[in-house]
Amino acid sequence: MSDLVLGLDTFGDVPVDDSGVPVSHAAAIRQVVDEAVLADDLGVDVIALGEHHRPEYSISTPETVLAGIATRTKRIRLASGVTVLSSDDPVRVHQRFATVDALSHGRAQAILGRGSFTESFPLFGYDLTDYDVLFEEKLDLFVRLLDEEPVTWSGTTRAALENADVFPKTESGRLDAWVGVGGSPQSVVRTARYGLPLMLAIIGGQPDRFAPYIDLYKRAADQLGTVAHPIGMHSPGFIADTDEEAKELFYPAYKVIRDRIGKLRGWQPLRRAEFDAEVAHGSLYIGSPDTVARKIAKAVKALDVGRFDLIYTAGAQSVSARTRAVELFGTKVAPMVRELVA
Repeated sequence: MSDLVLGLDTFGDVPVDDSGVPVSHAAAIRQVVDEAVLADDLGVDVIALGEHHRPEYSISTPETVLAGIATRTKRIRLASGVTVLSSDDPVRVHQRFATVDALSHGRAQAILGRGSFTESFPLFGYDLTDYDVLFEEKLDLFVRLLDEEPVTWSGTTRAALENADVFPKTESGRLDAWVGVGGSPQSVVRTARYGLPLMLAIIGGQPDRFAPYIDLYKRAADQLGTVAHPIGMHSPGFIADTDEEAKELFYPAYKVIRDRIGKLRGWQPLRRAEFDAEVAHGSLYIGSPDTVARKIAKAVKALDVGRFDLIYTAGAQSVSARTRAVELFGTKVAPMVRELVA
């Protein structure tokens, strides 16, 4: 699998400095840009930025940060992970990504999703009871915009368009767009129906439990007469020089954010034994470069995916530890994964 794509993904978590003090949101954004520049220098294929509207995260507009990264990098692909299309406007999303595409000479990639958090819905005036129809209609419009021709469209969630032309146009003639899915069969079939690539968010449990979704995507594309693109997956993890160091650097901050979110969702507080089990057998890719590379390669081969993005931040890790994780991914993990799956 010589064309395997290996990337890094971040939500723009607010890190701490070397004295343990959280940095500002502004400094956190600049840190992400620096990490993306380092990843580009090291040959990492993709940097993906998630959209969130919570105090723990600094990035609410991935495209804006990607535009900044575009002007300081040469080859790395610039993706969202994900853009919450349901609470945004498809026309504006396309315009923003087309702008990033121009600044980066064709490296922009919109990964669209419904999002795992709901703060953006009341923030932008949307009703959560319309959760499904919002995404269905807005994805339908976005897919039509990808042809970069005048669009006539009507729905219930935004104003109708009559022969509307949208600018800027991309130089390639079509923006690179994916759909991010967290485990809904309906979403998998929808993605196949539109002929778009699928990115699976696998954030817990054994990765091979997602094999039926991959099979569903391929079967749906075949039956609908669309293209089944190589599938991507992203999962959280962290890399340090040794397994023990990686776990001890990652766990305290991860437990804080996991328990904070879990309290809102009715989860029990995270126990260390549960964490260790997820690292050993589930979808936390944490450890030395050798450990992480072997686990990524195993998942890639088991699911036959063409892309793996590591969510390398989860909680308030230190700036220095994050930078080291990016360095180890680019210099050691990615080359080893390619060897193992070749």
